[in-house]
Amino acid sequence: MGSLETPTGLENGSASPAGNGKSHSVDAGDTVPESDASKRRRSSVLPLEVGTRVMCRWRDGKFHPVKVIERRKVPNAFPNDYEYYVHYTEFNRRLDEWVKLEQLDLDSVEAVVDEKVEEKGATGLKMTRHQKRKIDETHVEGHEELDAASLREHEEFTKVKNIATIELGRYEIETWYFSPFPPEYNDCLKLYFCEFCLNFMKRKEQLQRHMRKCDLKHPPGDEIYRSGTLSMFEVDGKKNKVYGQNLCYLAKLFLDHKTLYYDVDLFLFYVLCECDDRGCHMVGYFSKEKHSEESYNLACILTLPPYQRKGYGKFLIAFSYELSKKEGKVGTPERPLSDLGMLSYKGYWTRVLLDILKKHKGNISIKVLYHSSSLTLILLRISCPS
Repeated sequence: MGSLETPTGLENGSASPAGNGKSHSVDAGDTVPESDASKRRRSSVLPLEVGTRVMCRWRDGKFHPVKVIERRKVPNAFPNDYEYYVHYTEFNRRLDEWVKLEQLDLDSVEAVVDEKVEEKGATGLKMTRHQKRKIDETHVEGHEELDAASLREHEEFTKVKNIATIELGRYEIETWYFSPFPPEYNDCLKLYFCEFCLNFMKRKEQLQRHMRKCDLKHPPGDEIYRSGTLSMFEVDGKKNKVYGQNLCYLAKLFLDHKTLYYDVDLFLFYVLCECDDRGCHMVGYFSKEKHSEESYNLACILTLPPYQRKGYGKFLIAFSYELSKKEGKVGTPERPLSDLGMLSYKGYWTRVLLDILKKHKGNISIKVLYHSSSLTLILLRISCPS
C-alpha cells in the first residue's frame, strides 16, 4: 500500500530537564549540619502552602524551580511532615511528581503566587535543538480544542497524577498525566496491563492469572500491514468497544489535553506492533474517525515511552497518509495542532516534499505537489512558506 519507510532502532534516551543557569549541583550523599537560623526558617515556613515556589533537587542531582501543586500528610510522622506534589515550572507537566521534604531547599521559599495573575506557560524555556527533537518524537497531543477557561478547568481537575506507573509487557513505565480511570482504581498508584487485550488490574497476581486465560497474542481486529517484525492492526471501536476504551485510558496517561472518548464506536484504531515468538507487542497507535466531514485522517497519535526515538511517530504519520491515498482522499490531522504536534508534522511534511522535489526535474506546481503528497493545499502552504 504505497511506500513506507520502516523505522530503524535508535538509542532510547530518557527525558530530563536542562539547566538554565539557575540550577546548581549537589552531592546527595553530603550531610551538612543544620544551623539555628535554618531551623528557625524551617519552622516558620512549614508546612508549605499549595502555590509556594521553591527550589527542588531533581533526579539529576541539581536544583530546579518548582511550584507546590498539592500536599499530603506523611503517616505516623510529626505534624509538619508532608510530601509535596510539585510542578517543575521550566518543563512540561509530565515531569510533575511527589517529592519528600528533604529534596526541597527551604531557604529558597517564595510567597504563594496569586493564580489569577500568574502566567500559564510551562514550556517558555528555550530548548536546544536536541531537546526539541526529543520532544517532537515523544508525542503529538490530540484534540487541542480547549479554550483558556476550559484549559484552566482541565488543569485543575487533572493537576495530580492518579497513577504513578504501569506495567505493560516487559516494561514498567512512569506515567506523565492524569487519566480518569473508574473510581474503583482511585487508590492505585500502579496498574498492570495485559499488553494484548489492554485489560488493567490492581495487582500483579491478577495479571498473572489473567495472562494464563487470555487467548489474544495481538490486538483484536485485522492485520493490514506487515514488514519484517512490524505489523499494523486495524481495530474497529464498534466491534471492539472494551479494547478501544482501554486504549484511550492508557493513552491519556501520556497525552495531556487529549479528550477521552467513551463512545469509541465512531473510531478506527491503528495499532502498530513489534512481533516476536511471544506475540505482537504494541509500540504505538493512531486513531481516526470513520466518517469525517473535514477529511481528517488522524484524530490522536501516541508512541509509548519505551519505543520513542526509534522513528515510530513518523511511521504512524506516514501510514495515515498512505491510508488517505488508498481511499483516494487528501487527508489532514485534526486541528488545531498543538505547538509540539505542529513541529512533528512539519518535520514529516518537509521530508515528504523534499523527496518529491529531489525526484522532479525543473519547475513543479503546487497542484502537482498536492496530488503527489496527499497533503491539503493549506498544509502545503504551511510547509512551503513564501
